[in-house]
Parts: sequence; structure tokens; C-alpha cells
Amino acid sequence: MVNAVVTDRKTGGASSRGLPKWILLLLIVSAAVWGFWHYTRPDPVGVSVKPVTRGTVERTVANTRAGTVKACRRAKLSPSIGGQIALLPVKEGDRVKEGALLLELWNNDLAAQVMLAEREVTASRSRTLSACSRAEVAAKNADRLLTLLKSSVGTQERTENAVAEAEALNAECEGARSEVQVREAQLAVARANLQRTRLLAPFDGVIGEINGERYEYVTPSPLGVPTPPVVDIIASGCFYVIAPIDEVDVAGIRVGMPARITMDAYGSRIFQGKVRRVSDYVLDVEKQARTVDVEVSFIHPEEFSLLLAGYSADIEVILDGRSDVVRVPTEAVTADQHVYVFNPVQGKIERRQIRSGLSNWDHTEVIDGLKPEEQVVVNIDAPDLKDGAPAVQIEDAP
Repeated sequence: MVNAVVTDRKTGGASSRGLPKWILLLLIVSAAVWGFWHYTRPDPVGVSVKPVTRGTVERTVANTRAGTVKACRRAKLSPSIGGQIALLPVKEGDRVKEGALLLELWNNDLAAQVMLAEREVTASRSRTLSACSRAEVAAKNADRLLTLLKSSVGTQERTENAVAEAEALNAECEGARSEVQVREAQLAVARANLQRTRLLAPFDGVIGEINGERYEYVTPSPLGVPTPPVVDIIASGCFYVIAPIDEVDVAGIRVGMPARITMDAYGSRIFQGKVRRVSDYVLDVEKQARTVDVEVSFIHPEEFSLLLAGYSADIEVILDGRSDVVRVPTEAVTADQHVYVFNPVQGKIERRQIRSGLSNWDHTEVIDGLKPEEQVVVNIDAPDLKDGAPAVQIEDAP
């Protein structure tokens, strides 16, 4: 049997047939160093990233509170006098034309007064015709006698009597004509009183609300005490949005500027519009920021059929814009104009300063400091996010 240990002739010691001792020692030290580094190194930061792209960046202003879709014309109507509802030919949801009868109070007495006034006008015109016809005959007779008197045929007395009679009858004719004018004025008053019992559609529209039924009594609103209108009519052919803009943002808005409109009723659908009016004063509402109302009209009339007055809406007025520029998500830019660039090959973060241009809620233009296709961190509030920090991508930002 061969011994596993061989005696060294010079030292008398034994040596292992394995690795040299110094190599074993080096391996042990390396493993210890690696273990210390591995277990004491910082954990990689989980980052969500988005790519740097090219596209359009716009500088915009949006409303601070929800706006409202309004009809260009809306009338809340009530009779100017009180009375009992006799006719109510419309119902809620009906579409009516301008001039259509919406409501009529009981008015038989006023209708009778109109009829009486009309007949008095007719009688006055007949009396006027009679008086003026007699005046015309008397004038011709007086002219004939004056001619005969010049020829020494007629008498002075007879001629003077004829002339006086013609003048009297002419005055009677003029008085009859004046009486006709008085009767016509009385007829106009009677018709106006009758008209006060009727509500007519001031424009084409749809009946939004009716507060009343046949045979109910309605009364006009007392001073300082508003009452619900009997008929609410809304024009259906024109809509716009009115929304409050913070006073610090409204200075750059001008009539005619393009705008985008969104509504909760239509989700992410965008309606194109333009600024039609900027209010002339600031709303100072207690416990709220001071705002200015801005009105935006819809550009495409064919979209009116989708709208209802009262929808909540938001507006975004486009103040300026540039196309085909380098841009990053605005959420990736810090307050001091830095971004964190993620290097997926090295698994590290680089903090880089940029020079920005136009900016909005979604994108910020990058004039210098980034190139397309680089990856920027959007969760910049992540703990331990700093220059040179190890990082791992946790998800693709939507």
C-alpha cells in the first residue's frame, strides 16, 4: 500500500498534493471580499422609464374648476301678468319654431275688448267716409257758386253759405279721421293686453322644462322674489363652453385662439374649439381662487347633435406650439431642470441637466441635453434616486 504522505527530504515536512497554500488563501480572501461587497452594496433603485421622443409640444392653459356646456340662446319665460293657464300646447322635449304658441292664459275678456275695439274702428271709418264724402260734395258746390258769382249770376249770400258749409263739413271730415286714429290706438292697446296673456317661442329650440299645468294659476315674480319660469326653451343649434381660468394664467388668452374641449360624457374624446370671449372682470368668490370666465365655441356644427346644455366640460387653450422637437414627459423634469437618464446596459442612473423650452402637463421641449430614444426616469420621487445609483426597470410607464 502506497502512503499518501511523502516526506520532504530537505525539510522533513509534508505537502499536500492539492493547490498551493497561497492560492487557497487568495481564494478565501477574494470570497470574503466579494461576500462583504455583495451583502453591503445598496439595493438597485426600481425605476419606471419613458423614452425621449420627437413630436409636438404646446404651451397651454386649462381651467381650474369644471366648466359647463351652455346653449348660445336660452330663455326662461313667464307671462307678464297673472292668470289661469288655458292653453299649454307644448310638452317637455318638444321642438318648436320661432313664434310658436307655448302658453296662453284665460283671456276671453281681453279678446272681447279687442273685438269691441276692432268694431269701433270699423264704425269710425264708416263715419269718416260719410263725413268726408259730404265735405267733398259741399266743396264742389261752393266752387260752382263762386264761379257763378264771378259771372254775376249767383247771389253773394248763397255763395257765402255754401263756402261756410263746405268748410264745416271738411272740419267734420278731419275730426272723423282723427277719431279713427284714436280708435286704432285703442285697438292696439287692447291687442297688447291680449298679447300679454300669450307666450311665444322667441327662437327655434327645444322645450327644456315646464312649470305648470292647464287650469293652474300663475303669477309674475314679485320684486326681489324670483319664481321658477313657466317655460324654459333652449336653442339646439348652437353651444359653447364657459369655464373659469386662474387670474395668473388668463393674461395670455386672446379671442380666436385654438382650444380643446373634453367632457366627462365622452371620455377621452377631444372636441376642437376656439376662444370666443374672455370675461371683462375677475370673479372674487369667497374661499376660492380668483378666476376669469373664458368662453370657447365649438368649431364643427355637426357635433351639436351630441351635446346637451349643462354637460360638465374642461377646456385647454393653446397659447403656443412647436412641432418635431425633442421632448420628454413633464413628470420626468425636476424643478431645477434636471432629468435622470437610465442606462439599461450598465444598470445605472445618470443625473443630467437640460435646457427646456415650451412645456405643458404632458410634455416638455428639450432644447439641449438629451437625444431621442434615451430613457428617462418618470418616478423621480423614488427613494435613493441619485447620480450613479444602480437601478433596475420595474415596469414600462404607460
